[in-house]
Amino acid sequence: MSDEFFYGTGRRKSAVARTRLYKGNGRILINDRPFEEYFPRPTLAAIVRQALLLTKLDGRVDVKVNVAGGGMTGQAEAVRHGISRALCTLDPELRGVLKKAGLLTRDSREKERKKYGQRGARARFQYSKR
Repeated sequence: MSDEFFYGTGRRKSAVARTRLYKGNGRILINDRPFEEYFPRPTLAAIVRQALLLTKLDGRVDVKVNVAGGGMTGQAEAVRHGISRALCTLDPELRGVLKKAGLLTRDSREKERKKYGQRGARARFQYSKR
C-alpha cells in the first residue's frame, strides 16, 4: 500500500469504523483480516462493498479499516459509512451519488435504555386487575 491515504470515520449504533483508502487493486482489510473472513455472511460483505460498487471504484482502491464496538451488522454499516466518507475526501464529485443513495447520512438510531421497574425499554409487566 502506498503512503498517501484518504480518511473517513463511520459510525452506526455503538460501532465505530476508522477507514483509510489507498490507491490500489481492491483489497479490503478489516482489523487486518480480509473482509470476506471478517464478515462471513454475504449480506454483510455486500453492505461493506456497496459504496465502492456505486462509485465504480471497486477494483481501484485498497481499503484498510479498524472497527470496534457493536455487533456484526452495526460494524458492517459503520464500515460502509466510513468508506463513503473517505470516498468524498478522495473525490468530492462522488458526494452527489453517495448522498442520493443515503450512504453519507449517519444512522442515528441507538438502543433505547431499559426503564427502572420494568422488563425493558417499552415492555411492561402484565397488569392484573384482581
